[in-house]
Amino acid sequence: MQRDLTIFYNGLKELNIELSDEQIEQFIKYYELLIKKNEVMNLTAITEFDEVLVKHFLDSLSIVKILDLHNIKTVIDVGTGAGFPGIPLKIAFPHLNLVLADSLNKRVKFLEETCFMLGLLKVDCVHGRAEDLGQNKKYREQFDLCVSRAVANLSTLSEYCLPFVKVGGNFVPYKAGGVDNELESGKNAISKLSGRIDQKIEFELPGSDMKRVLLNISKVRPIAKTYPRKAGMPAKEPLS
Repeated sequence: MQRDLTIFYNGLKELNIELSDEQIEQFIKYYELLIKKNEVMNLTAITEFDEVLVKHFLDSLSIVKILDLHNIKTVIDVGTGAGFPGIPLKIAFPHLNLVLADSLNKRVKFLEETCFMLGLLKVDCVHGRAEDLGQNKKYREQFDLCVSRAVANLSTLSEYCLPFVKVGGNFVPYKAGGVDNELESGKNAISKLSGRIDQKIEFELPGSDMKRVLLNISKVRPIAKTYPRKAGMPAKEPLS
């Protein structure tokens, strides 16, 4: 089936990303696998081809506006769900060593199958809660970059994610527009978690009028052993 990729190509051009024909085919196949699996389990409410191209694929790739992924080697995507933003980043930047982490095992199984079908190498799909994985020596402070599109306030999300980032690395949360209040209330928590907000950019998603915000939070020192707190605590009692 021939698909119209105009909106995708225009968005890639705006992001200054060049993809090979093989990479484009991987994105199309990823869409098809996602939609097929979505019939039997809840992975995404966004199913129209153009909408997935913009709201999932281009959104995931928009991190290039704030960070040069060519200088990144190891990435963990926390609360990845159906694989966003991790899998689009891996397709576009195949040199990345990627960990996809999610708390729901059946989603992890889908991710494993998808990565196999797409021929993606150096991807580890991990089942577990962020609070537990963040205390695991295998993952704790091991990554150049942690990304997350998980729906959580910035204080909670930072406690999930900053424990994975090595000193000198970065945490980039993907947020919807209007995060000023959240940012103000989260600054102290980020400091407690050994992070520092270096940059914030606001933009409209290519091919849409959707407002997006990316934050670049750097890890400035080793994190205290107390973080992350036990499972459930970051969401129940966000740091202030």
